[in-house]
Amino acid sequence: MKMIIGLGNPGKAYEETRHNIGFHVIDRLASDWNAPLTQSKFKGMYSVVHRPEGKVMLVKPLTYMNLSGECIGPLMDYYNVEIEDIVVIYDDLDLPAGQLRLRQKGSAGGHNGIKSLIQHLGTQQFNRMRIGISRPPAGMKVPDYVLARFRDDEKPLMKEAIVKSADACNYWLSKPFIEVMNEYNG
Repeated sequence: MKMIIGLGNPGKAYEETRHNIGFHVIDRLASDWNAPLTQSKFKGMYSVVHRPEGKVMLVKPLTYMNLSGECIGPLMDYYNVEIEDIVVIYDDLDLPAGQLRLRQKGSAGGHNGIKSLIQHLGTQQFNRMRIGISRPPAGMKVPDYVLARFRDDEKPLMKEAIVKSADACNYWLSKPFIEVMNEYNG
């Protein structure tokens, strides 16, 4: 089984924030596949979808961003999902708004959700799909920026990034992640 994980924060107050772009990709896939996230376990919402390529789990940790690993580690153990069979989708301050960057490993780069995953999974070697949200304007603190909504001029870029990320996830179901990287890195 493959697991597609979108990082974000639960609750109405966070729905449209920059930090929740991973949740938006999961929502897009759930809608495209008619697979609402109705199951709950280990502080997360998920659905298991039977696709022609095999079973796929769509996951949104509900632990808040900084504790994402508390959901994903136990969920992977429970369903016996291998590390190479996951992809984690999240926001990245160091990429221009809407740009997609896929990697197979790396440090947390200051992202607390990824720090938590590395801690709970015991490795930095897992597939990642980073979606650029740009840097905050001068004088704005990073926590305030990532928990703010997208500006009107950013919304079309983010909508396109969500579609492209969902397409990359679909492509990954039948291709090695390295091929997905070659096809979708922006």
